[in-house]
Amino acid sequence: MLITKPYNRERAVEYAAKWAFSRNPIFYDYTGIGGNCTNFVSQCVYAGSCTMNYTPIFGWYYLSDSERTASWTGVDFFYNFLTGNKGPGPFGREVKKEELLTGDVIQLGKTDEGFYHTMIVVGFEMGVPLVAAQSNDAYNRPLDTYIYDFDRFIHIDGVRVIDPSTEDCFESVLNGIAIIPSYE
Repeated sequence: MLITKPYNRERAVEYAAKWAFSRNPIFYDYTGIGGNCTNFVSQCVYAGSCTMNYTPIFGWYYLSDSERTASWTGVDFFYNFLTGNKGPGPFGREVKKEELLTGDVIQLGKTDEGFYHTMIVVGFEMGVPLVAAQSNDAYNRPLDTYIYDFDRFIHIDGVRVIDPSTEDCFESVLNGIAIIPSYE
C-alpha cells in the first residue's frame, strides 16, 4: 500500500543552492553530451523526496550512469514520469506559472526542437520565478532572462512511499556520500 507524504521543497532548494555551480560526485555529469539539466533537477527533486521508483523503463531512478531510467535525465521522459506517476516517488501536474512554488519544475521549449531544458524554482522576485539549472549553470536566475518559445510548469503535489519509516537520504545525497544511504 502506498502512503503519500509531503515533498520537502526546502530540501530541494537547499540541494540546488549547494550544487548549482558544481557537480555532486555521486552522479554522472552529462554536460557536453546531451546536457545535465534534467539530471540536476532530478537530483534536487530526489533530495526533496528521498524516494525513487524502480519500475523498469517507466520509473524514475538513478543508481549509476548505466543503471538509470530515461526519466532521470531526459526532459520529456521526466515530465511524463512526474505527471503520470501512480506508483512510488514524486508526482505532480502541469499548472499555470502563477501556481508555482519553490521546488517546482519549469521546462522550456523551442519551436524547432521541442522541450529542451529543465530547471527548478528556487524563489521569486516580483512574481518572476527564480531558477537553478545546470549545463548553463545558474542559481536565482530570473525566468524572464531566458530566450525560448514555450514553457510548461510542473507543480509537485507530493511523494508516494511504500514504507514511511524508510531512512532519510537527504544528508547523504546533499554531502555527496551516497545516493542511497547504507545503514549497516
